[in-house]
Amino acid sequence: MLDVPLVFSVLNWCLPRAEGSCKGLQHGKTLGSPFMSGYFTRQRFGRPQFLAGLLLSMFLTQTIWLLHVELRAGSGPDNLEAVRIREGWRQWHGRGVAGAPFSDAIGSRANADTPNEGHPDTLTQESRQNDAKFDARFDAEHSPLLYLASAAPLLAWPEHLLSTESARYWQWLPRLSFLACGVFLGASLWYVARRLCGNNGGFVALTLYCFSPAMIQASAVWHTEPEIVAAWGAFGTIFTAIAVAHTLYAPREVVLWNWRRIVLLGISLAITVGSQFSTIVVVPMALAFLLYVAPVRRQAALVIWAAGCVVGFVLLFAAYFFEPRVFVQAMHHASFWGATWRGFTVPGVYKEVALQIGRACPALALALPLASVSYAVWPRSRYFGNTAPLLVGLLFLGLGIAHPHLAGAGFILSAIPFIFLFVSGVLADLMETRHRPLVTAGVFGMLAAYAMWSLLALARV
Repeated sequence: MLDVPLVFSVLNWCLPRAEGSCKGLQHGKTLGSPFMSGYFTRQRFGRPQFLAGLLLSMFLTQTIWLLHVELRAGSGPDNLEAVRIREGWRQWHGRGVAGAPFSDAIGSRANADTPNEGHPDTLTQESRQNDAKFDARFDAEHSPLLYLASAAPLLAWPEHLLSTESARYWQWLPRLSFLACGVFLGASLWYVARRLCGNNGGFVALTLYCFSPAMIQASAVWHTEPEIVAAWGAFGTIFTAIAVAHTLYAPREVVLWNWRRIVLLGISLAITVGSQFSTIVVVPMALAFLLYVAPVRRQAALVIWAAGCVVGFVLLFAAYFFEPRVFVQAMHHASFWGATWRGFTVPGVYKEVALQIGRACPALALALPLASVSYAVWPRSRYFGNTAPLLVGLLFLGLGIAHPHLAGAGFILSAIPFIFLFVSGVLADLMETRHRPLVTAGVFGMLAAYAMWSLLALARV
């Protein structure tokens, strides 16, 4: 269910535009056959792309190591993961819709046969009494997207070998979709940062991301919910909207010409809202960026935004396998807001959020104050490429404070890539001043120490 959006969006986010291809063709810098020469150029696959791929490979290696450590313990899926597997498995086999309602309410109707011991249907019988979230019968925070993504890789595994006793052999499969989301979020971050602030900014942002304990843990779904999906969807939604707005200045029929980006915007919205209903706030945020960046084409921007919302709605409906009655019931139980402003009155909440940011990336303890002060006192750094991620990151942090439960963790994790982008943009600006050698050495030393600390901490897990 998730694989097609993953591949489609990474191709759009991680490949530069056609202008670079034309330059490569002019200089004869192409690879392969003439049919593929428009894509395989040095501008698309040069040294920066190779180094970025190396960093992403290191990120993937760390997530696999963390997953290996968990599987080596042989404890089997925890309650929440087992529920995702069980519900997704049932939906893939036509036995109801995951979490709408949960299977113990529809099991007698959907499957009259008694499942075998150890089968995904019975992996979490004890968890139904342990988690109060399932007493409401409907999952109020997620669509079936996460359930389907968890169970989809298990369709390639022999059904008779799915048991708790053999979990150490197949337990890595439900994590594949989330590992892919983590890698593609890193690739998206690098591409956007490089477009906004050059190679220096791109590699600073990607290094901060690839050694982030929070991003590694979220991608491996190591004792946490898979918030990485919402984080990737939110990042993609915001910057797809910004990219679409910039194309509105082109002198052509912008609505039809942008159909690919409209589809991409709809996919991003479906991934974001489908993985966490409360992230529906990105829908008006995308419209705000469209109208702000392209004030001269606001009617076209509104049409593109509406079309993207329609695509996203259809894809979200598809996650319910186009069952209108179930979809309407699920939307009735969904929690699209759930915020409370009391968290802003508790000083301890701000301390906890600061600690979570520090745990997400210890390098931010030095880099974020430096970037914030530079942004405040240095007018050169206050441009759209730095301001937009700063505003979005602060808004997500505020929403994290306003959502004291599970949704809050998703908002805080979604804020981290935007903070990385803001910090990398300001540091890249500082590296272009007359103090370039000193600043570059300081940034390089900070990133090297940060990477070493992260690797040593991971080795002790």
